[in-house]
Amino acid sequence: MIADDVMLLWWLALALLLVVTLVVAGLLAWLQNRARAIERLVGAIWQAGQRVAANTVHVPKLYGIADAVEAILASAGRTLARAEAIEAHAEGCPGCPACIWRG
Repeated sequence: MIADDVMLLWWLALALLLVVTLVVAGLLAWLQNRARAIERLVGAIWQAGQRVAANTVHVPKLYGIADAVEAILASAGRTLARAEAIEAHAEGCPGCPACIWRG
């Protein structure tokens, strides 16, 4: 009877070991899948961050372009003022355009 109890305990221990091994293997497989998913997401975040960094490299150039646009706008304003002055003179001067060349 004691030998039967020992054999029963031996088989129960083996069955328990098999169940624990299967549970641990399942948890490790689940963990591996989660780690791969996290790695894919981190890769996507890394690529997006690189694109953002590549775009921010051009920000100082945009400031230079904004300054150039302001200078062009100021020059265009001066040109418009001169054109309006010429138009106002031409409307009131009977000798235009000959008077422009004289004076």
